[in-house]
Amino acid sequence: MSETRSKPLRLLLGFDYGSKQIGVAVGQAITGQARELCVLKAQNGVPDWQKVEALIREWQPDAIVVGLPLNMDGTPSEMSARAEKFARRLNGRFSLPVHTHDERLTTFEAKGQRLQQGQSGGYRERPVDALAAALLLEGWLAEHRPG
Repeated sequence: MSETRSKPLRLLLGFDYGSKQIGVAVGQAITGQARELCVLKAQNGVPDWQKVEALIREWQPDAIVVGLPLNMDGTPSEMSARAEKFARRLNGRFSLPVHTHDERLTTFEAKGQRLQQGQSGGYRERPVDALAAALLLEGWLAEHRPG
């Protein structure tokens, strides 16, 4: 979306877009680290926009990063088109710079981390979407570090 910046990036929100759930994370540009915030329920990919607005008001991010679920060969998928539409809606509603980032394997990596922590299955009760959002946000931050 927008690559021009009028002020330095300090705080970012990351969204792991899905049709039923959208993971949300917050990240610091200075440290390059992100952490899970929450999982928003979605109806066919549409979140409760009031909850999104509340998160943006609370965290006041300088920019937003939306995960782009590409196919393993790097080509766009039906979900990546929907994620891009979600990114455009975020930009239009909140007038913040919105970037997309290749999120291939972040959910797989998030499940691997949860397995290491002792979770076996149960991803409905304890979803990994917010952890996947943190991982994709850290990936974007690593690629866009100053210097």
